[in-house]
Amino acid sequence: MGANPCDMTDPPRPIKKIMRTLTPVEVEHLLEVAKESYYYPIIYFAVSTGLRLAEILGLRWRDIDLDMLSISVNQVLYKRNGVTTFKEPKTQHSRRRISMTPKLAAMLRDYKTNREWLYIQSNKLFALDDLLFTTYRGQPFNPSVIGHNFRKIALQANLSGVRFHDLRHTFASLMLLRGVSPKIISEALGHSSVAFTMDTYSHIIDGMQSDAMALLDEVLPAGINGVSQKNNANLTPIVNIMALKN
Repeated sequence: MGANPCDMTDPPRPIKKIMRTLTPVEVEHLLEVAKESYYYPIIYFAVSTGLRLAEILGLRWRDIDLDMLSISVNQVLYKRNGVTTFKEPKTQHSRRRISMTPKLAAMLRDYKTNREWLYIQSNKLFALDDLLFTTYRGQPFNPSVIGHNFRKIALQANLSGVRFHDLRHTFASLMLLRGVSPKIISEALGHSSVAFTMDTYSHIIDGMQSDAMALLDEVLPAGINGVSQKNNANLTPIVNIMALKN
């Protein structure tokens, strides 16, 4: 039986997409530029939660608890060939409840008030099953439209090459840099495991080692010099006695 030529080749390795994360200063500048845009609430929501775009566009008002500061991810939006479909999250980890910041809750309260006023003007009734984010006409968003308009806003903010998905990476990196447990971040992102989160953001974690060592240096006492001096002090009498004996 002949040898399989495939055994003599190396399979192609998947190439990871370049991950771009924004600094706090860049996030502030991006939001300032986007402030007057119709897409500002979506951008603010994304960087505040780390949710995927499909998850954000699938959220309904019943999934938002502004009093308990929580968000439930129960469905995602997909749009293919002009057809919008809603599906359950792919995994149990993706179907989750996450916390929100008080600032995000305050923004959503104002946003909800504005939406209710638009409903009144359009002679429509506001319902809990309505989507959180919709077009001007109240229709589900096309994800590609969000991505296109976000890139335009990012360019205006001099953030060339930044994608909407990079807001998710930015959320994770900001949480890591503030010392949040990788397990908590993994649960918020809906990852399958903490190991996957650690691998995805290993470059950020590696960059934090020097900071961690600096903090450790502040905590630990200077032990070597102290021990050496103490040992030398204890050895001096012994040396003197030996000199006398000789």
